[in-house]
Amino acid sequence: MDNPPLAVEMRGIVKRFPGVLANDQVDLRVAPGEVHALLGENGAGKSTLMNILAGLYRPDAGEIRLNGQRVEFRSPKDAIAAGIGMVHQHFMLVESQTVAENVILGLDEPRFVLDMGKVADQIATMAEGYGMAVDPHARIWQLSVGEQQRVEILKALYIGANILVLDEPTAVLTPQEAEQLYATVARLAGEGKSIIFISHKLSEVSSAAHKVTVLRGGRVVGT
Repeated sequence: MDNPPLAVEMRGIVKRFPGVLANDQVDLRVAPGEVHALLGENGAGKSTLMNILAGLYRPDAGEIRLNGQRVEFRSPKDAIAAGIGMVHQHFMLVESQTVAENVILGLDEPRFVLDMGKVADQIATMAEGYGMAVDPHARIWQLSVGEQQRVEILKALYIGANILVLDEPTAVLTPQEAEQLYATVARLAGEGKSIIFISHKLSEVSSAAHKVTVLRGGRVVGT
């Protein structure tokens, strides 16, 4: 019986910046329903690799396959359309707007045809289902940093992300919030979503990940 295709397969990824070889023939394979940590010190090439997957950078060499199909992303919009959502370390939220308004920002549907009450109800149901309590009517400036991160995750899920990339997700969280995040990640993986999280903390990786790929100096040293 054939094995099902991998959710994400990055093969031979190379990315150069002036004076720096950030990714040097990097391979990464992530299965559906897998929590996969990218571990390495600052400058190892973790964020560069994930920015390529999220469409922010284009690789100089190598290829990306999603569910066995080769893809090329010219922009983050292409990656989002392919089901990839990335939560960056520095959140991209509009502080003066509500949670619900932030979640639908960037959707193709014109704002005036959306029933915001219905959107808020959908977000509240989704938040409760994943154990991410947040008030859809609250404005971003009223929320804690941990709650703002939940909004970013909900935003990715609302637009249909099946592959979720979390960049150093616990760096801004209290220990209790980190535990809540691990529980959310486990629920998402249980639904078959693939989670890739960037980390340099060994303890965090052992708490949350099924698999770990270690990067050093832009190269994979082990999985």
